[in-house]
Amino acid sequence: MLVLLPPSEGKASSGRGAPLKLESLSLPELSGAREAVLSELVELCAGDEDKAREVLGLSEGLRGEVGKNAELRTAGARPAGEIYTGVLYDALDLASLDAAAKRRASRSLLVFSGLWGAVRVTDRIPSYRCSMGVKLPGLGALGAYWRTPMAAALPEVAGGGLVLDLRSSAYAAAWKPKGEVAGRTATVRVLHAPTRKVVSHFNKATKGRIVRSLLSAGIAPKGPAELVEVLRGLGYVVEVEPPAKAGTAWTLDVLVDEIH
Repeated sequence: MLVLLPPSEGKASSGRGAPLKLESLSLPELSGAREAVLSELVELCAGDEDKAREVLGLSEGLRGEVGKNAELRTAGARPAGEIYTGVLYDALDLASLDAAAKRRASRSLLVFSGLWGAVRVTDRIPSYRCSMGVKLPGLGALGAYWRTPMAAALPEVAGGGLVLDLRSSAYAAAWKPKGEVAGRTATVRVLHAPTRKVVSHFNKATKGRIVRSLLSAGIAPKGPAELVEVLRGLGYVVEVEPPAKAGTAWTLDVLVDEIH
């Protein structure tokens, strides 16, 4: 099973660990693309601060993120699972998983990123600010930039099992499963049951809880149909309409009334 996650906008501090070793990150096929984004981002943020803030879409209160980006090559690095924070990652709570569940997380979770393309939760990275929606002056829109390297690397990473896609739309733009891989991909929407609308907090927290439930139970569904049964067995209310044709991703609606 491969689980595709969005990153978090806010991130924990880098700390005082050893700096980034780009060549040590998972998915080495992405190394060249990562170096290009990293180089332009560092150069941008080491120059005109106001321009960098405009490009990155940062408010005045987040001005300090520009300086942090300028020092990415020398900043301390920590496992990505410790860097990413926010509602989804709070609900997932990787640190409190038992040893077996943590091993499953290291194998199955892949976090998409405007800067790194995608990383495993065990990959050591510094704290940064660069969303997939950013348009760098040289490389252009990152969602489009990452499509070619992702298309080359991700099908092999997806293996032969379920692909559980929990990404937001901006990060989904960087790689869309196709063909046989798409046929075993399930995207999940979390809907507020009374209104049938997506509510951000419900959406993120429930996705984190779903991943935690699967990791803790040691369950790796083989495909979307089996995932539906597993989630129902874990107590989730799931509605699904299988795709009309082969080679198309499934869409699952998980209905929630409240977050526990």
